[in-house]
Amino acid sequence: MNTEKIWSEFSLALKNFIFSKVKNETVAKDILQEVFIKIHLHKNELKKKKQLKSWLFSIANNTTIDYFRKKDLVLPSQPENNSTEENSKDSHNPTDCLLPLILALPEKYRKALLLTEIKGIKQQNAADQLGISLPAAKSRIQRGRDLLKKGFINCCDYTIDKNGLLKGEHKNIDECKVCSPN
Repeated sequence: MNTEKIWSEFSLALKNFIFSKVKNETVAKDILQEVFIKIHLHKNELKKKKQLKSWLFSIANNTTIDYFRKKDLVLPSQPENNSTEENSKDSHNPTDCLLPLILALPEKYRKALLLTEIKGIKQQNAADQLGISLPAAKSRIQRGRDLLKKGFINCCDYTIDKNGLLKGEHKNIDECKVCSPN
């Protein structure tokens, strides 16, 4: 897999996707550069080439989330620019709804999920950072996950199967209640 080919094929769409989140051309370009560094360093880890596009947009989404987390900012949930809306339609997936849904949770659940699910911190470390016991942290994480499931059900009409897992197809951005510009 050639990074230059990936750049020529996907850089504009990725930049527009990032811009739809950050609303700043300079920041979008900086994040795009960081995304392509990650792509270049990890491109050989991608096993299935047909998953390339979703892999690229996942990296862009995660890098954008990292930017907001480092700056202690909130990720906007709706694009304002129609030209970026069109390019981000193709790349809309459940990950796009994840952060806005987490940010909408009550603070105690939001903080627990941001630490464990977004930052990837172990539950004990999250408990320490939150100043609570491990059982309390686990309870907040579990309740937060349950609220997150309800958010996906309300957002994109998912259902819960007999095993308690979310089932359904993710909607296009214009049908999504969280990400839709309408």
